Amino acid sequence: MKKYIIPFFLLIFFSQHAQDKMKDVLTLSEYLGYLKRYHPIVKQANLIINNSEAKLLKARGAFDPKIELDFNKKHFKENAYYTHLNGSFKIPTWYGIALKANFEQNDGLFLNPENQGPVDGLYTAGISISLARGMLTNKRMTTLKQAKFFVNQAKEEQQILVNKILYNASLSYFNWLKTYNEKRVFSSFLNNAKERFKGTKRAYEEGDKPAIDTLEAGITLNSRRLGLEKASIQLVQSSLELSNYLWLNENTPIELKENIIPDLNTFDAIDSCFNIGLFHNENFEVEQHPKIKELGFKIKSLAANKRLKMNNLLPKMDFQYNFISPKAKQLNSFNTNNYKAGIHFSLPLFIRKERGDFALAKIQLQDKKLENNASKVVIQNKITAIHKELASYISQNDFTFKIVRDYGVLLSAEERKFFLGESSLLLVNYREQQYIDSKLKAIGLENDFFKAKARLFKAAVIAIN
Repeated sequence: MKKYIIPFFLLIFFSQHAQDKMKDVLTLSEYLGYLKRYHPIVKQANLIINNSEAKLLKARGAFDPKIELDFNKKHFKENAYYTHLNGSFKIPTWYGIALKANFEQNDGLFLNPENQGPVDGLYTAGISISLARGMLTNKRMTTLKQAKFFVNQAKEEQQILVNKILYNASLSYFNWLKTYNEKRVFSSFLNNAKERFKGTKRAYEEGDKPAIDTLEAGITLNSRRLGLEKASIQLVQSSLELSNYLWLNENTPIELKENIIPDLNTFDAIDSCFNIGLFHNENFEVEQHPKIKELGFKIKSLAANKRLKMNNLLPKMDFQYNFISPKAKQLNSFNTNNYKAGIHFSLPLFIRKERGDFALAKIQLQDKKLENNASKVVIQNKITAIHKELASYISQNDFTFKIVRDYGVLLSAEERKFFLGESSLLLVNYREQQYIDSKLKAIGLENDFFKAKARLFKAAVIAIN
């Protein structure tokens, strides 16, 4: 059957090489290339990744070292009440541990006794640890993990969005090609109708044909003109629709010129344009589908959130220990004889908020897992259905090829009989109308075939290089 495909689609067009040489061809590949490079919506899709990367940078900021300086001084009625200077340097780590160094220098007549220390100041170096809640996982750890998942998720979302734009744009191109081919058909048969009208009128003037034949030829001529006019306005509309996707840059849209025509060999190039030449249903891996990968990253993010909510069920118990020394340059001056230590413990009696958060986290995770399983089935079935549809089009192509060919033979035979005086103009016009209808159906079938290829591209989310 495949041997009929190429000659079939070649048969539905008339040769207009002299006219086409004066026109510029915009191929599907060039058209999609312009779209990917310049269209504002495609560039807007790229902002998804930029947004996720900014959130990742923000999440990493929770682990940035921090410098703090606190200075307070009170002077009243020529009395120096107090002077407080406190500087610290803190390094948070991945788990619930933080390293901290501190310098404090206090002076004045009315110091709190606990703030009194050496004149040159006091140095402390120590550590704070979350012993229960926040040790193995905490909010900053979870936020950073989720931000990393979100970057990968955004890449899949961006590919899906771009492919959706390319799909809609390709439908506009196929519609443009369809209306262009329909106009070519009506234009060609209009020339036939003009020649037949002239011949019939001449034969009537010479007395060889009755007046009714000139009326029949005139009606056919006007019908062909009407068909061409309708096809022309449809071509204009499809050209304007196509122009919606053509941009010179993100600020300059382009309007399609009249001398630009679609590629009549799109049938041969569509697989390479959509990068589906070697794509088969049996080698399709649904796990690699961007939608499934996106859901996978969402599941990982929700799983991290679930671990955080489960960890929040534990009591909060923070411990800190700091060595104290008046001489920071002498490391041996830091010892266990001088220290500052403390522990903080808290636990809600019913932990209802924490239990509620944990229950909601489990529900959200389960919901996304169920969505993931359902999406796999839907995607696989959609790919299978499109493959069967394409296989059906191959069979339809074979039948339509034979129909168009046979109608052409009937028309040629009827025209010969007409010029030999063995047929009527009415019957010739009837045969010609059948021939036109078969050609238009063939063009429509080609358009349906292209749309099915585009749906396969969209369903499988195949990347265009």
